[in-house]
Amino acid sequence: MFNWFGLVCLALATSLGGIARAEAVSIFETGGASRVALIAGPKNVVREASFGASSLFIGRGEGGLFVDREEAVPAFAEAATTGMSGRAVQMIRHIIGQAESSHAGYDAVQHGARIKPPRVPTQMTVADIFTWIKDTPGQPHAIGRYQFIPQTLGRLMRKLDLDAQQRFSPDLQDRLADVLLAEAGYHKVKSGVLSRHAFMNNLAKIWAGLPNDTGRSHYDGYAGNKASMSWARYDAQMAQVFPK
Repeated sequence: MFNWFGLVCLALATSLGGIARAEAVSIFETGGASRVALIAGPKNVVREASFGASSLFIGRGEGGLFVDREEAVPAFAEAATTGMSGRAVQMIRHIIGQAESSHAGYDAVQHGARIKPPRVPTQMTVADIFTWIKDTPGQPHAIGRYQFIPQTLGRLMRKLDLDAQQRFSPDLQDRLADVLLAEAGYHKVKSGVLSRHAFMNNLAKIWAGLPNDTGRSHYDGYAGNKASMSWARYDAQMAQVFPK
């Protein structure tokens, strides 16, 4: 007797498998066959653990399938992180703060995070923050004045060889953000090697609240992201930092 039930099950499994493969391809358009989760290790060092594609599928709740977007590839990954001080750096930090965390500042938590951290971010250690991230999967985790996503926060802590038991203070947040400014080409635009607009576009690849030269966020529409200021306003403010 022909097994119609078995045939239906086989067809359903094949169909679902095709859907899963299609979703995986769309998510990995920016590269990589696995994603890296960053957690605080037992020795107060931020370590990384690789997960397969299945870890990305967190359900269809608020924020979509892949809530914490992947980190942008640094434009100048080997850039020196020294010399990040003075009025110009402070002005750029202020511009980013306007776009990312205008109200809560250093204690900002991504609005889509349904389960907030147990304390305000500046009163938590970096290890505490990664514990919160680990304990609240399926929601966005961007945090602080510069809305660090988990991958970026972990990478910067490792790059500067910092202890995860440090408090997520304003000074620490500024120090971490300055690494991103350097990687976006701060030293190059300051010396005239890189144009102001190219630098601005690099910053927009790091911070979703900033527009690129299309006038939109580099991540426009992705998990609800959009630019929170116009390109004209962004350019006018950056022209005060780099007039040429």
